[in-house]
Amino acid sequence: MTKNGYNTYSKKATLSVDAIVEQYGYLVKKIAYHLLARLPDSVEVDDLIQAGMMGLIEAYKRFESSKGASFETYAGIRIRGSIMDEVRKSDWAPRSVRRNGRAVANSIKELEAKLGREVADMEVAEHMNISMTEYHEMIHSSMSTQLFSYEEMLDSDSSTLDSTHSEIDNTPYSLVEEVGFQGQLAEEIGNLPEREKLVLSLYYNEELNLKEIGAVLGVSESRVSQIHSQAAMRLRARLSDWRD
Repeated sequence: MTKNGYNTYSKKATLSVDAIVEQYGYLVKKIAYHLLARLPDSVEVDDLIQAGMMGLIEAYKRFESSKGASFETYAGIRIRGSIMDEVRKSDWAPRSVRRNGRAVANSIKELEAKLGREVADMEVAEHMNISMTEYHEMIHSSMSTQLFSYEEMLDSDSSTLDSTHSEIDNTPYSLVEEVGFQGQLAEEIGNLPEREKLVLSLYYNEELNLKEIGAVLGVSESRVSQIHSQAAMRLRARLSDWRD
């Protein structure tokens, strides 16, 4: 039985691992390539796909159709989470990348506090006394270290589909803190410059890749990457009191 071109799924169905991979492997590859666009060249897509496949199999084991969500939606969240876990464990980012990320975020925070408005990437680069090329290279590599934070927080459905998968400590304080952070993140996304907000919406909500977003905006793929990274660094600066 099919719906909207996808096979429907029942928890009672018994599929082999090979059958699961054959039927839903396209979803793993789609998500892996989607995330790869913001990771360093040293990251291999095959590693992301392998991690995603583990998430797919785990999703098959845990999925309950009675909760109302489609298997594709549920599996997508599991796959994304597994890939992000792999990125975390790999800890590929050198200290210099993390240090540069903090420097950019601090510069944005200082300038916005001083000027009382959003600051352009050119202004931040000038404040840091570096070239625009250096600045864009810096925010691209630094953005990748923030992958899991923004992916998890922007994925608003993950907490409702499977609360048992959450890694949050289920104490009243931690839950209140997490809800507070998500609320603040949503507010800060709403306060981003329009182009940055649009890029995030097209990337996370519409799931367009960077090339497709570039076609929508009439700019190059590299420029979309720069806008995306700038938005992420701006969010990091504004949310530093929560996550640093």
